[in-house]
Amino acid sequence: MVAKYIAVLAYILLIVVVAIRGSRGTKSFDDFLLGGGKVGPWMTAFSYGTAYFSAVLFIGFAGKIGWGFGLSSLWIALGNTFIGVTGVWLLLGNKIKSEAIKYQVQTMPEYLEARYNSPFLKIFTSAVLFIFLVPYTAAVFMGLSYLFEITFNLPYIYVLFFMGFFTGFYLVLGGYKSISMIDVIFGIIMTAGVITLLISTIREGGGLPNIISALKAIDPKLAAPVGPPGFIPLASLVFLISVAPFAMPQLLQKFYAVKDKKTIKTGMYASTIFALLVTGTAYFTGSLTRIFLSPERNPQAFSNGAPVFDALMPEMLVTVIPAALTVVILLLILAASMSTLASLVLISSSSFTKDLYKGFISKNASDKTLTGLVRAASAFFILLSMLLALLKPAVIVTILSISWGAIASVFLGPFIWGLFNSKVNKTGAILGSTGGLLLCLILFLTWGASMVPQAGSAGMIASLILVPVFSLFFQKKTSPQ
Repeated sequence: MVAKYIAVLAYILLIVVVAIRGSRGTKSFDDFLLGGGKVGPWMTAFSYGTAYFSAVLFIGFAGKIGWGFGLSSLWIALGNTFIGVTGVWLLLGNKIKSEAIKYQVQTMPEYLEARYNSPFLKIFTSAVLFIFLVPYTAAVFMGLSYLFEITFNLPYIYVLFFMGFFTGFYLVLGGYKSISMIDVIFGIIMTAGVITLLISTIREGGGLPNIISALKAIDPKLAAPVGPPGFIPLASLVFLISVAPFAMPQLLQKFYAVKDKKTIKTGMYASTIFALLVTGTAYFTGSLTRIFLSPERNPQAFSNGAPVFDALMPEMLVTVIPAALTVVILLLILAASMSTLASLVLISSSSFTKDLYKGFISKNASDKTLTGLVRAASAFFILLSMLLALLKPAVIVTILSISWGAIASVFLGPFIWGLFNSKVNKTGAILGSTGGLLLCLILFLTWGASMVPQAGSAGMIASLILVPVFSLFFQKKTSPQ
């Protein structure tokens, strides 16, 4: 137990040092938001990866999905890696950077306004980010707090305060420079953590052949290419979590900050390897919860015999990881969570400051005013997310899925078509964005929480289809006869 406290204290010291160093180079709004637009490949790669994969993956998501789908959940890991990481870097990296320079923009809502000449799109997408990123941030707070409760026996509210204070400390002081510097260290910690977790799990399970046999004994479908829920739920999850990064501002914002094309090429390889290791280990471990956990041995993870999904992975980690190595896993999830939190809050606060305040309230606001305001907004969004996390709404996976699906439904069609097709127009972008969100929310309210991935996927597909269809329709309607 002493080693855990020493590791956390060392971790806090590291955060303080990075925050102070980051603050020295953060003098302007551009420095705070994009690190001056000169961030290198390793910082960008680790910053992308640690923002993509948080405590929500290791605590809520891997546990629930692994329990339900078994080893077929590894398809999600492959989708995350080769679509959500490699595909995004390969197809969008250079394009986003060149478009940012062309239109002189720093945020995605700002880009959509410039590309489509639509102030409505900027205010609409900015509002969506605020509405859905706050509960997403709260879900990350909840995920880590559950783990700390089990590991340290600390009250939930203490953990929540710790996370909020120190995330806000290094973010408010150093902005993206602090994030990118500390994400390299976080990435190294996460790599060491998942390797430890993978080796420990296989060893505790008696090797891969025994693990597969044990899953087959419970249910043959748990070791099949498609798990018990079936193909459509699995495909919806792969699509939602892997394609959404093509439209998630907290991830794509990284490309606004990269230094050059060489940075993107190097970063793509680094982030792909990192993603495969992290997601593969998370979903593989989650799929084995049925083997290692039971209501008799792990009463905290079950309620009346049914699994408590947010508690499965915390119990799994305590079960398979040797006591001497639990500090490594603790730091793994702490690193993933704080990086994701910082990225989410940075997007929320910058969207409020640049897109809403400067865009519509005070267009002549000075750089000094914006820099001060974005720091204040960052602190406010962290506080708001903490307050929401205190309410412990629903389960973590549901909050995550709703947020991802809604945001991706709004941004995917207008952003992707706007980058690669000059013929799509403002009307198509507005109707595609609003239509995708509306369909996503209607289906969620109609189908319920169990169908969130399908609702999110449907909204994303609708967004991609509606933008070119309405662009073509209204182009014809308004063209000269």
